[in-house]
Amino acid sequence: MSQRLTIGITPVVAGLAVIAVTFGLLNEHFLAPENLTNLMLQMAATGTISLGIVMVLLLGEIDLSAGSVSGLAAVVMTILSVNRHLPVAAAIALALLTGAAIGTLQGVLFTRLGMPSFVVTLAGLIGWQGLLLYLLGRGGTINLPFTGFVAKLSDTWLPAWLSWSIAALAIVAWSAVTALQRRLRETAGLPVTALWRAAAPIAGVAALLAGTIVLLGADRGVPLLLVLFVSMVVALDLGLRHTVIGQRIFAVGGNPEAARRAGINVNAVRVLAFAACATLAAVGGILAASRLAAVNQSSGGSDILLMAIAAAVIGGASLFGGRGRTYAALLGILVIQSITNGMLLLNVDSSIRFMVTAGVLIVAVAIDSLARKGSPGAAR
Repeated sequence: MSQRLTIGITPVVAGLAVIAVTFGLLNEHFLAPENLTNLMLQMAATGTISLGIVMVLLLGEIDLSAGSVSGLAAVVMTILSVNRHLPVAAAIALALLTGAAIGTLQGVLFTRLGMPSFVVTLAGLIGWQGLLLYLLGRGGTINLPFTGFVAKLSDTWLPAWLSWSIAALAIVAWSAVTALQRRLRETAGLPVTALWRAAAPIAGVAALLAGTIVLLGADRGVPLLLVLFVSMVVALDLGLRHTVIGQRIFAVGGNPEAARRAGINVNAVRVLAFAACATLAAVGGILAASRLAAVNQSSGGSDILLMAIAAAVIGGASLFGGRGRTYAALLGILVIQSITNGMLLLNVDSSIRFMVTAGVLIVAVAIDSLARKGSPGAAR
């Protein structure tokens, strides 16, 4: 675990603890199983969009069109499945391809024409929202069948035995990989960290998973949406840290010129990151449509984009590129949704909620800036 990751996670985890204690004392329903279950459901869609934002933040860029793309993809999926009667799997696949195509287009405009990512994606924010409204037409709303596959995604709960099995499998796999890595390093004569340092994070996550399963089990159980979101977080993190493409994304974000001299196709990496961002936004849009069992003119709108970006930054992804983990999306969206949920329970006005969220975002960026100034390679 890098120093940057440690710096990023510590204040976020501390902030989550403060939020939980504060709202738990102010309102007894905040930590109730039913409310925590709703909180998990609320964070899945925006958190998935935030995952995509992390991809472009690693390059030191931004995608302002992610919210509009999520709404457009959800509308495409719904029109194809409901109005055109395509199989749901085909409709979802085409919606994801729509997101990938949009991201690729925006990435090409950014790399080939030298247009700033801010301008390209700002145009996308407006243009894709316009296309969404055009596709919806005068009706404005299309409902999904409540018994259909998409709608059932947000209304499916894992039985207790399956929840415990998944958690146990994850911990065993992590422990086995850690033990194997230590053994390989010892065999090669390389230094290894103290055993307790390797075991502590595993034990901490095991306790967190057990507590989550127990708490959510007191209500309806672990929601499938949460499992899907966390699975995407883990899979994307493994891909970024253990694949060539992932290492190239970090390299390009850290120093594009050095990456170019090392033989990396910088433009291809950038296009790939924008395509991944838009595809994940499409997934988030489908999950949001699942929760509402409908799409409408506000799909992908409101404050979804701003919350997705804020979640990535609050969670620890650096705005300067080259540093961050996908867990930033998970931690950041937990912070934002917890604040939102707690204030709604207290009947606090939205104006106060926005100002509090803005303050948390400023603190997160300040921490990132200070960490960057204190790092050896700060002068880029």
